[in-house]
Amino acid sequence: MKSRKRANVIGLNERNIKLIYPNNEKKHYPLADDKVLTKEILHQYNIPCAETYAVIEYNSDIKKAWEVCKKYTTMAIKPANGCGGGGIKIIKKDLKGNWISSGKVISEREIFQHMAATIMGFFSLGSHDRVLVEQCIEPHPFFHEIYPQGVPDFRIITLDHTPIMGMLRMPTDRSDGKANLHQNGVGIGVDMDKGTLTEVYDGHTYFNYHPDSKYVVNGVAIPYWDEIVKISIDAAKAFPLNYLGIDIVIDKYKGPQIMEINVRPGLGIQLVNKKGLKKAIQEKTIK
Repeated sequence: MKSRKRANVIGLNERNIKLIYPNNEKKHYPLADDKVLTKEILHQYNIPCAETYAVIEYNSDIKKAWEVCKKYTTMAIKPANGCGGGGIKIIKKDLKGNWISSGKVISEREIFQHMAATIMGFFSLGSHDRVLVEQCIEPHPFFHEIYPQGVPDFRIITLDHTPIMGMLRMPTDRSDGKANLHQNGVGIGVDMDKGTLTEVYDGHTYFNYHPDSKYVVNGVAIPYWDEIVKISIDAAKAFPLNYLGIDIVIDKYKGPQIMEINVRPGLGIQLVNKKGLKKAIQEKTIK
């Protein structure tokens, strides 16, 4: 039984050779890797995503762009070509008018320095980058019941515009608000047919509850599940890429929103769901 399960699991080389290379032409990678280009396509096709406040390409543009952005009370500052959550800074204005990031006051000068570092490629392997400033998602109360901090998201794997496998990525006490598995977040499996949560995986152990809040997730219905599936299909169809990892958040006021598109989605989703991608692909494509 165990060997059969292992046979259904796709490793890194097999993912590259059988899923990424045949389905995703390299010339189209920037459409997913560059968040600014991604947002342009999502806006073009009216696919729900966070509002774009500013795109900053040069240091000389920072102050001018900030004059437009600072009227908002919350915002997300991201490197266009960052990966794994690196360089993303969420800032919020408190009642005294101070900007707060990760629970600490941050000055405008520090915000400008972060933007300048982003443009110089500090978060994108040394190459010139752009800063994307966008609406800050306010997570749906559904997430706060499970764990009250950070911004969780759903990762949906699509192949030929078909949702194959999904998981919910949640922050923990150790992840500083990040939901990524490699940054100490946890993955929660998703029953794609029922639209419910299954088990929590922290990279070592499975639980039926979040390890910090102890909230039991097994069998919990996911709000807006039909919409989540629909916008993952719509997003997949909008890009000339046939194998994708699509990240979706549920905003408290606007419902499901596309957060990111990934052309090389990680394989940890198989461990989270206790199911190999080969089996998932067979189940979803041979019907």
